[in-house]
Amino acid sequence: MTYDEAIGKVEAIVKDLEQSEALSMDVYKKKAQEAKELLDFCEKQLGVMEKDLLV
Repeated sequence: MTYDEAIGKVEAIVKDLEQSEALSMDVYKKKAQEAKELLDFCEKQLGVMEKDLLV
């Protein structure tokens, strides 16, 4: 997965959460966890890029 793909998936999750009127707590929790994992991946990718630029 690329950084751009991960960001796109996070954006889709946020849009889905904003448009959903009533989500069960289980569904909300699952989507929030997925978004967190994607953001963690993005943060790691940014760290790698930053490290590469400083070398």
